[in-house]
Amino acid sequence: MARTASKPSLASSSAAAVLAESADDAAFATTLAKGLVVLEAFRAGATQLGNMELSTLTGIPRPTVARLTHTLAELGYLRYDAERAKYRVGARALRMAHPLLADMQFRQLARPMMQELAQSVRGTVSIGLLDATSMIYVETARSGDVGPHVPDIGMPIPVVMTAMGRAAAATLPAADAAGLERRIAAEDSELWAAFEDKYRAGLAQCASRGFCTCWGEYMASIHAVAAPLFHASETRADLLDQLRHSRLPARAGAAGARDRAAHRSACRQHPHHCRTDGTSRAASQNKKIISARE
Repeated sequence: MARTASKPSLASSSAAAVLAESADDAAFATTLAKGLVVLEAFRAGATQLGNMELSTLTGIPRPTVARLTHTLAELGYLRYDAERAKYRVGARALRMAHPLLADMQFRQLARPMMQELAQSVRGTVSIGLLDATSMIYVETARSGDVGPHVPDIGMPIPVVMTAMGRAAAATLPAADAAGLERRIAAEDSELWAAFEDKYRAGLAQCASRGFCTCWGEYMASIHAVAAPLFHASETRADLLDQLRHSRLPARAGAAGARDRAAHRSACRQHPHHCRTDGTSRAASQNKKIISARE
């Protein structure tokens, strides 16, 4: 992997970006936008935040943050921990996702097939939606041993360095695709410089073959393939057949050789970590298939 993804600052999030771009919009509710920016500051690596931390992350003055967090806590969108003087996201925030998920009836239809495929490849199969410069998981199925990266509904991953993101970007009209690239570059110029060539190669692969692959870029142990589930009136039902004639067998063979070497080393050092089917837990982390939807 050319570069480890840096933790995105809140300034790069969707609400903050809109806030910055809407200074001259008389109809824009700035206070509401700032409240959403505060909510977006919470993430898996930052589940408890105080007003000072939120102010630093968002760029919003601390007194304003204090009023916003108090209001959000009164409404149930945040919970206040008096002992730590920090806030957490409240249960009411979860309600906001349900109407969106309930409207995606394809999730229920796809789930059994996704689970079957996940068990077959001993990895994960996921569906995601494009949101600004991220993909958001809306459905995921996993086998029993999926390695260090465990997708979950609502979890974001970057567009630029993932197969899912590139597959979604490949379906955009030219103007929207160019705007997405500008936003990615504006958020993190080093990340864009590191992955621009591979990103464009992924778009070209989607255009020519209907899917794209990504080998250890987002995380070294993850090898992924992604395709739009819906692209106009066409679906990618032939994806796996095409993959059988691609470079995947050669790649899988090389990965298998590495896995077998890792297995032998792991078993020598930690015999109790070896699986009864002859593979180590570390070896089974190198398989992952992701389906992407715009």
